Amino acid sequence: MSTLTVVQVGYGVTTQDLGRPGLSDMGLGAAGAADRGSAALANRMVGNHPDAAVLEALLGSVTVRTDAYTVAAVTGAPCPVSVERADGRVRGAAAYEVLLLEPGDTLRVGLAEDRLRAYVAVRGGIAVEQVLGSRSWDSLAQLGPAPLSVGDVLPVMPASDGAWPVVDAVPPPLLPWPGDPVVLDVVPGPRDDWFTPGWRTTLTGQEFHVSPDSDRVGVRTTAATPLLRAVTRELPSEGVETGSLQVPPAGFPVLFLADHPVTGGYPVVAVLTPESVDRAAQLRPGDTLRFRTAR
Repeated sequence: MSTLTVVQVGYGVTTQDLGRPGLSDMGLGAAGAADRGSAALANRMVGNHPDAAVLEALLGSVTVRTDAYTVAAVTGAPCPVSVERADGRVRGAAAYEVLLLEPGDTLRVGLAEDRLRAYVAVRGGIAVEQVLGSRSWDSLAQLGPAPLSVGDVLPVMPASDGAWPVVDAVPPPLLPWPGDPVVLDVVPGPRDDWFTPGWRTTLTGQEFHVSPDSDRVGVRTTAATPLLRAVTRELPSEGVETGSLQVPPAGFPVLFLADHPVTGGYPVVAVLTPESVDRAAQLRPGDTLRFRTAR
């Protein structure tokens, strides 16, 4: 089994796969990659199965060295990428490109130019020890393989079949023009009737801003006008899903991401579409967003 050695870690790197669904009766959420689309694309680019573990790097900024021939790809937040050979020569590379690495090569992923989370996949997948059937770190439950530190040695699974990547590059995602808001689609409910009739106008008719205390649990927002409750009594705790827009008493939605709790006591006014969950996972503090009802 080949390995990757962690040479540098920036703002935080974890291993993530598809998570550990089905354990809500134990009080555990699924966790897994926050931007599932970007993680799946990275795996597809290197010929992995969708459930292979990848690295999720906050703001990019991670460096690893391989001891074997391998194939790698970087997706998610656009980052500068380079490959340094064992003899010190540096080869230019790019995100959203299939990278062929030789023994002793160092893959450097620089600081993200935009968005929040970059994903690094290597052929075969990261083979850190599973916890309850997953290699994902759950920041809320503090469960799973610990976040990476410099000097960690990560085993890499042998490729599970003979399939080879069928692309050498893919187009990067289309990003909003600088200063334009990110648009997130939502489906109303299940507790939209707990809000005043004008809640749709309040939700979709203004810009929201991402608060600094956002994390893998959820994206917290602020805006000029809060959503107003029509039903003011307490709501018994009930199950919540990834993408739920839970509205605490201040009236500004919290967008639940991969590490959200399995129950909540505030009403959920709407739920993000799966594609919008991925976009929400790439929002930085200070970013502007708008909501759009999908029906």
